[in-house]
Amino acid sequence: MDSLEKYVRTHSSPEDPLLTELDRQTHLQVLNPRMVSGHIQGKLLELLVKMFRPRNILEIGTFTGYSALCMAAGLDEDGIVDTCEPDDELEPLAQSFFDRSPHGHKIRLHIGSALDIAPRLGKRFDMVFIDGDKREYPDYYRMLMDGGLVAGGAVMLADNILWYGKVAQPVAHNDRHTQALLEFNRMVAEDDRVESVILPLRDGINIIRVK
Repeated sequence: MDSLEKYVRTHSSPEDPLLTELDRQTHLQVLNPRMVSGHIQGKLLELLVKMFRPRNILEIGTFTGYSALCMAAGLDEDGIVDTCEPDDELEPLAQSFFDRSPHGHKIRLHIGSALDIAPRLGKRFDMVFIDGDKREYPDYYRMLMDGGLVAGGAVMLADNILWYGKVAQPVAHNDRHTQALLEFNRMVAEDDRVESVILPLRDGINIIRVK
């Protein structure tokens, strides 16, 4: 941790002890633990939920459940986070921490592709956190906007949108992840139904508001 990152952490609200434990267990048990949202991004998600006060949140990509817990912490008691994770091997770890959290009752974990699950939930979402397979980001956007899953005033947050800086570099012809993220960012920028800003926090978050 460099000095600036340490300063940011020290001068932000502290990480919940359960989240600290989840972060540690993710690094001990799971491949690619850097995918966990972590303290600062997690606190941002919690505060955004508190500010926007959504009732129905869709999360695309649960991983080990850190971000779902952060958003649930910001939700009113009648709010729900529907979170979708295609890797069933991650379910026991995530669910065990949901069960231990005082906010876990606001989380519904669905195992499978969000492209299949979300349209079947029969909801319109006030907030969406997109953090799934980067190759599917354009499909997620089409599902949400053209499939009627978000209405005017809804907020979508797309994570890893800068992809370690690769979006600003020449892209290899076989780099489907970067190509899809470039397509997603272009779709958002050219869509007059939304307004957006890319926040360069960690690996970049595209904050998108449906007009």
